[in-house]
Amino acid sequence: MASAPSREIAYHPPTVTRSAKLLITGPFGVGKTTLVGSVAPLLLRMDESITEASVGVDDLRGTPDKTTTTVAMDFGRLHLNESLVLYLFGTPGQVRFRPLWEGLADGALGALVLVDTRDLDRCHDVLDLLEEQSLPYAIAVNRFDGARDYPVEEIRQALDLTEGTPLTTCDARDRGSCLQALITLVEYLTTRVPADG
Repeated sequence: MASAPSREIAYHPPTVTRSAKLLITGPFGVGKTTLVGSVAPLLLRMDESITEASVGVDDLRGTPDKTTTTVAMDFGRLHLNESLVLYLFGTPGQVRFRPLWEGLADGALGALVLVDTRDLDRCHDVLDLLEEQSLPYAIAVNRFDGARDYPVEEIRQALDLTEGTPLTTCDARDRGSCLQALITLVEYLTTRVPADG
């Protein structure tokens, strides 16, 4: 009896020789899943419906129409060129998922932190976690409709950012601006890693 022909599954072109793991993180409802889906096919999305059990636990003030929340992670793959692929891991935004954040941070080169100017205080838990993990990050202000614009220096001060921490803006629904935010992060990371000699 003849054996069935083997099928090789190609996850990426054979020209890919380098990869990088990046976190897309930030507080609850800031647009992480939207950003990952804007720049890369969402290969894995772990959302659940928001139920009455979340009343008093999840703050829906800024996102009253939100009906789902990420409970584990989002995962997307972005090919930057023939040899380099970025693996994007979107984290849940609630502090109660901190053990997942820590696991997802393992092996990551850096993080893009999405923030919402309507409530910058909500990002301090995420920034504290990244600093505890010694994970470099860039900040991207997600431009929500109707959100007030603030001068860059006011945002830096509110988030207590060091002078070297990149700060950019994006619209999580717009692929081009999301790619630019990721480029900002990747350029920052490349300045921190010595080139191969």
